[in-house]
Amino acid sequence: MAKIISAGHICLDITPTFRPGQTHDRLADLLVPGKLIQVGAASVYAGGSVGNTGLALKRLGNDVALLGKVGDDLLGAALQRALSEDGAGGLIVDPAGSTSYSVVLAVPGIDRIFLHNPGANDTFVPADIPEAALRDAVLFHFGYPTLMKRFYRDGGAALSRMLGDVKARGVATSLDMTAVDPMSEAGKADWRAILCRALPHVDFFVPSFEELCFMLDRPLYQRLCAAGGDMTRHLSLAEDALPLARACLDMGCAAVLLKCGLSGMVFASAGRGRVLQIGARLGPDAGAWADRCFGQPCFQAEAVRSAAGAGDVSIAAFLTALLNRESPEMCVKLAAAEGAAAVSSYDTLGGILPLDELKRRIDAGWKTMEG
Repeated sequence: MAKIISAGHICLDITPTFRPGQTHDRLADLLVPGKLIQVGAASVYAGGSVGNTGLALKRLGNDVALLGKVGDDLLGAALQRALSEDGAGGLIVDPAGSTSYSVVLAVPGIDRIFLHNPGANDTFVPADIPEAALRDAVLFHFGYPTLMKRFYRDGGAALSRMLGDVKARGVATSLDMTAVDPMSEAGKADWRAILCRALPHVDFFVPSFEELCFMLDRPLYQRLCAAGGDMTRHLSLAEDALPLARACLDMGCAAVLLKCGLSGMVFASAGRGRVLQIGARLGPDAGAWADRCFGQPCFQAEAVRSAAGAGDVSIAAFLTALLNRESPEMCVKLAAAEGAAAVSSYDTLGGILPLDELKRRIDAGWKTMEG
C-alpha cells in the first residue's frame, strides 16, 4: 500500500445532545444566564483534518501516518485514546501547550455553533514533521492552515516552505482549508497572497466553495451570506464555482477539487506540463489528468443526520481512489458518493463505506440530486 501522511490540525470534538423533538427558533431562548440546561450524553471524538480525513483514509484501507500536536493534559490523553481505537498514533505532545477542542452546539432548529480553541495547533511548525516519515511517503495531505497560526502569519511563508520541501522529495501534496472567523487574525489575513505563495507547491487543492469564495471573491461571499441559508444550495457550478477553481490553477496548483455542498463538486486541472510535476512517487497518467474540467452532482443520501466532517471524508475517498489509479471522473464520483454516505451518521466516520460498495451503488443507478 502507498503510504500517506495526514498532517495538520487536530482537535477533540465534544457534542452534547439535546432532547429530541424539542426545537428552538432562537438560541437566546435556550441559553439564558443562570439557567441550568439538562442535556444527554456527549459524543466525544477526534476532529480536525487529521482526525477526520486522516482516520477516514485509514478506515478506507490506506497506510496512514497521522501527524498532529496535542497538549499534555486530559483532553490530549482522550484524543490519543480515540486515535488508538483505530490503531493510529504519532501525535506530538507539547508539554507547555493545551489540546485543541471544539464544543459543537447542535441545538434542534438552529444551525450548529462551534466554540473552538486552537490550542497546540498554533505551535505546530514544519520542523514537527520528522524526515523519517517522508522517506517512503507517496502523498502528503495537510489540513487547515487557516486554524494554525504559524502557517498563516508572515504571508504564509511557513506553509509554502513546508509544502515546497515535501514536494522536492518527490512526494505528491494535497491541501485542505476550513472556514475562518472573519473578525479573527486568520480572517484578516491576505489569503489571496498566501495561496499565490503556496499553491505552486500543491498538487491537489481540495477546499470548499465557501472557504475559497471568502478568500478570493469577498463581494460574492458577502452577497451570498446576505441572502441567508446555505450558500451552496443554489450555486451555478459554471458561473460561481468554476472561476474560483480556475483562479487556483492560475496560481500554480495542478488540480482543484472544489466541494460545493448541495450543488455538488467541480474538478479542474492544469495542462500537461504542470501535471507532470505532480510528486514523482505518485505520477498519475498525465494524459488522463491534464486539462480536465467537469462537475459532479451530489448523490442522494439515505438520511441526513449530520454533515459535520462529510467534506473531509469525501477528500479521503478522492485521495484513496487517486492512489488506486482510478480515472479523474471516478475519483470525483467516489468523493461525492462517500460524502453522501457520511451524512447518514451522526458520527463523522460512522457512515463511511468501502469504495467497492460505493461503486456497486453507483453502478446500480444511485440517484443524484439532479434526478
